[in-house]
Amino acid sequence: MDFLARRPKIILHLIEQKGKHGCHHGHKVGDKFDYDTERGQLCPMAAHVAFPYVEILRYGGEVPLSQDYEQMVFCCPDVDVINVFQIEVILLV
Repeated sequence: MDFLARRPKIILHLIEQKGKHGCHHGHKVGDKFDYDTERGQLCPMAAHVAFPYVEILRYGGEVPLSQDYEQMVFCCPDVDVINVFQIEVILLV
């Protein structure tokens, strides 16, 4: 139980849209989502892609930094939209 209280907070930031069409779920650049408390507001396709990254980071693993963004990022799988999300890890004490 104590371990769960100390696991890091994960915030997802929408930092870019590369597709030619707007997000079908209504997300816009600048949107932020607390993965634990606001995951239900996140597009299900983006949440599905975020899940393995979040779990790896939450339990002490590492994911490679993007060579283009020099930070931890992933994108949604919708080719018309291509939302790019940055992953922020906030360590709790």
